[in-house]
Amino acid sequence: MSDLNTIRIFLTVAHQRSFVAAARQLSMTAPSVTRAVSALETELGVQLLLRTTRQVSLTSAGAVYAARISPLLEQFEAVADEVRAQTDQVSGHIRVNAPLSLGQRILPDVVSGLRVENPDITVSLSLTDHFIDIMSGGFDLAIRISRAPQDKSTIWRKIRPVRRLLVASPGYLAINGTPKEPEDLKHADCIAFDEEALAEEWELSNAGRIRKVHAGKVVATNNGEVSARLAENGEGIALLPHFIVEEALASGNLVPVLPDWEPPELWLTLYYPPYEKLPMRVARFSDFFENYVTRVRPV
Repeated sequence: MSDLNTIRIFLTVAHQRSFVAAARQLSMTAPSVTRAVSALETELGVQLLLRTTRQVSLTSAGAVYAARISPLLEQFEAVADEVRAQTDQVSGHIRVNAPLSLGQRILPDVVSGLRVENPDITVSLSLTDHFIDIMSGGFDLAIRISRAPQDKSTIWRKIRPVRRLLVASPGYLAINGTPKEPEDLKHADCIAFDEEALAEEWELSNAGRIRKVHAGKVVATNNGEVSARLAENGEGIALLPHFIVEEALASGNLVPVLPDWEPPELWLTLYYPPYEKLPMRVARFSDFFENYVTRVRPV
């Protein structure tokens, strides 16, 4: 009878539609993945996958097998998690996707602290400021900073709001003047922080008044750390999460601009595939992460 690891390998290949991509996700070599799937096909006496030069697809028999075996594997892992939880032993691998700046500043301590208490948990971190499809990417969860979730194919857990503010260097303000109203920003160098490094529209509100400002005429980036450094260098005014600029604010390299005007609220949110029940390893990571960013080092 096939072992569970072989079944996991087959399901990963089927999901990724690629032996190479599956091997990368599983931290294996492509030949090892190929041999495992071939051994499973030999044992079952049917071809499960069609191999072409471009991609891998399921045969009709493979589709039936995947559909029937996948929920059984999930149930087995859920039972194993419950048994481990009774003895406080949690193990397994977690694939996490997160924004670059948050990942660089927060996740090293989160992962290290988690593994002190749960040494049998292993973690893969994928950092990008692009929103990814956690389903096709094979992630166990994704950390996002965004407006209210709209994705209906996933489940989410709101952790806390993320404070944002306008900042600039004292030198830039000394030369160009300190804005008194949002209308003054129309004549300022506003640094856009946009996924495609293009223009960005800032929406600011104060006591029911709403103003919109176009940013990115002079400089635009797709990374918050770069935007912050550009602002420190005197290139203009940036709208960024507080956790990115807190050190520069403390040192005086950056100062708040128009502090009475606030951008729309963003939330730090955990996104999950549509689990019936969170695997224990994912739940343990989620709880540890939430405690860290709300109590140890609030973002």
